Amino acid sequence: MNFFSTQMRSLHLLMVVIICSFSNGQAQTRSEFLLTKNWKFSKGDHPESVASDFNDSGWETVTVPHDWAIKGPFDGGNDSQDVAIVQNGENKATRKTGRTGGLPFIGKAWYRNTFVAPAFKKGKKVVILIDGAMSNPLVYFNGEKVGHWAYGYNSFFIDVTRQMREGQNTIAVGLENKPEASRWYPGAGLYRNVHVIITEDISIPVWGTYITTPLINKDFAKVKIKTQISGVNENDETLSLQTSIKNAKGETVATATKVLLATDLNEFEQDIIVKSPELWSPEMPNLYQAITKLYAGKTLKDEYTTTFGIRTIKYEAQKGFSLNGVYRKFKGVCNHHDLGPLGTAINVAALRRQLVLLKDMGCDAIRTSHNMPAPELVKLCDEMGFMMMVESFDEWKAPKVRNGYSHLFDEWAEKDVVNMVHANRNHPCVVMWSIGNEVPDQGTKNGGKILEFLQDICHREDPTRPVTVGMDRIQNALDNNFAAVLDVPGFNYKPNQYEMAYTRLPQGFILGTETASTVSSRGVYKFPVVPQKQKMYDDNQSSSYDLEYCNWSQIPDDEFVKQDDLQYVIGEFVWTGFDYLGEPTPYDEKWPSHSSYFGIIDLAGIPKDRYYLYRSKWNTAQSTLHTVPHWTFPGREGQVTPIFAYTSYASAELFVNGKSQGKQFKSHASNTNRYRLMWKDVKYDPGTIKVIAYDENGKVAAEETVKTAGKPHHVKLETDRKTLIADGQDLAYVTASIVDVNGNVCPDANDSLSFQVTGNGSYKVVANGDATNLELFHLPHMKAFNGKLVVTVQSTNKAGSLNLQVSGKGLKTGTIAILTK
Repeated sequence: MNFFSTQMRSLHLLMVVIICSFSNGQAQTRSEFLLTKNWKFSKGDHPESVASDFNDSGWETVTVPHDWAIKGPFDGGNDSQDVAIVQNGENKATRKTGRTGGLPFIGKAWYRNTFVAPAFKKGKKVVILIDGAMSNPLVYFNGEKVGHWAYGYNSFFIDVTRQMREGQNTIAVGLENKPEASRWYPGAGLYRNVHVIITEDISIPVWGTYITTPLINKDFAKVKIKTQISGVNENDETLSLQTSIKNAKGETVATATKVLLATDLNEFEQDIIVKSPELWSPEMPNLYQAITKLYAGKTLKDEYTTTFGIRTIKYEAQKGFSLNGVYRKFKGVCNHHDLGPLGTAINVAALRRQLVLLKDMGCDAIRTSHNMPAPELVKLCDEMGFMMMVESFDEWKAPKVRNGYSHLFDEWAEKDVVNMVHANRNHPCVVMWSIGNEVPDQGTKNGGKILEFLQDICHREDPTRPVTVGMDRIQNALDNNFAAVLDVPGFNYKPNQYEMAYTRLPQGFILGTETASTVSSRGVYKFPVVPQKQKMYDDNQSSSYDLEYCNWSQIPDDEFVKQDDLQYVIGEFVWTGFDYLGEPTPYDEKWPSHSSYFGIIDLAGIPKDRYYLYRSKWNTAQSTLHTVPHWTFPGREGQVTPIFAYTSYASAELFVNGKSQGKQFKSHASNTNRYRLMWKDVKYDPGTIKVIAYDENGKVAAEETVKTAGKPHHVKLETDRKTLIADGQDLAYVTASIVDVNGNVCPDANDSLSFQVTGNGSYKVVANGDATNLELFHLPHMKAFNGKLVVTVQSTNKAGSLNLQVSGKGLKTGTIAILTK
């Protein structure tokens, strides 16, 4: 398939969400609801629990989405993995203790839910859609096995029409997580949503629509909608499809009607013109709705709403990537799927908070490393304006871990890729597929064949988007033409090879699919301040001067230079946006480290200093000025303590206790000088430091003051949201800071804090961002880490107000009220 040429054709795509629908207030044709409450759960193997009359009264009652392992306890023996590495040319056996987070996710467990679906009557159709279950789910319905899926990250659906009863029904799901099956914390349980979808006998199946826009200009867009129909019989009345498209204001902008012909093979195809289309982009995520009604004769059989966007994407040799005709570079991050202290259990409020922080940083793209995303994340990226690289696998046939995906590949790879594409191909935010990450197969003789196999599936199911792989064995991939076969050659941590590879690649562009992997611990500063590779300290922390990195990686500035200087490099996806559970490099062999140091934002959701370095470069709509480090270092008086400024301005002047330390200007003297302003010889003198930034005309543009903190005095509380929805699921994240009497954060305060919630809300979890902290997230107390932690509170189903109180010994208690409605 000749997918690309020097001048590649535009790519266009939209998004589909099926929802519950009604016939103009008349009979209900489609009912969809989530099975969230009253699940029964038990760890261990309970095959007898598949029976409808099994007595599960002794099991724990949980709410789904649910991660059974996140409550711990942490233990370095949980899924510790023996790994052989090459060191100084010799093989060395190592034991990785915190590689998968040290949480107890290994083993079997069962879930059961008994429910009634009033909308179901005989003659209707019923499908169970599971967005993800970790892992190897076996599904039973009313005592009968109805389905199985092996890969815990993928969505799948099962037709249970024959097993469904009017009245009470029971679903049972058995799960098993094997040891050494992952390189990070995968989670455990029904961690994503379970849907029940009830339709008429003739209906649109799950993921049964496919929408593209083959022609877009300023005057109009042609919207092509393909709609599959299931349950059709020869004796059925004539089927017709009526579709109306509405803009964001609810105004109808286009309509179409189509009659199904025998030659259509149970698939409608409609071409609808939308005049003066409002295009989707990260800056303006405009969305439309297509409201479609399926009729058999005059009888309404199905009705659903499709939310979609209109946009063009293009990848061109030398020129790079363009969206809606405007060339741009991806300012992306890679993220694993856990939500920090919530574990892997999906929550829309938690996802939205992550995206809000990334949006303020200037990020415009997400790579779903290294697996299919939750549908809620993709929907939010559509709405909030993030482009997405949707990824499938961390392994193909050559293993990385003992029980990884390599055991599933032959049987499941095609089915997994098809489901990934069908579930996500209608989202405007999705701009490429990734079929693998650092797969060892890129260096084997069969790697190219596997690549073509997977890439061809993506092209077959969605010919409108390109395919990439995150490659780390660049020389192998170039020599065996693995890289040349890809639509988009993706490079992991190889900025120094971009120029060489460009001369050998036919595509004419390169993407940094995984970059930087700088390590840091929020609020920790190590001396002397010099670049350090694979540096480890006795306290298992890394310095926030942002000069420490891994054996294979770089600091941000080294990637920035290539992104700025090489037009054919089309962007980057930084490893990672957020710290995540597991993979605590460089301390993955040194317990108690159990979560990563790579994040630009820590596990609690507090931005590290590095956040502002990226913001100063990426957020072109707002200015940035951030000073590194804090200025409270008792015992360092008179010692060299460098000061950095991360700023969008070209120059700044530093004052220490009112005395100028001189102006610094960004320059090309070094990669770091190009993006940071650095005063390297400052000696620590308690008091006040001030940085004044100047614009291009030499006028004062911004200033920041940092003061030496006094003794801890009280707890200051700040919430990310002042009002919550009273749905029992909404979350607020409250940052608790230990401050002195004047409100200055005490950056060395690690006091233990306790939390109490009253009113219409509840305490959920807490995190402090310390990768070595073994305190449990769900308990209402934790030590602050470098003066801060974040408490998560949850609404109830009752409107009113929730009140959070945070207290610590010797500290004035902090209180905050949050409305719920």
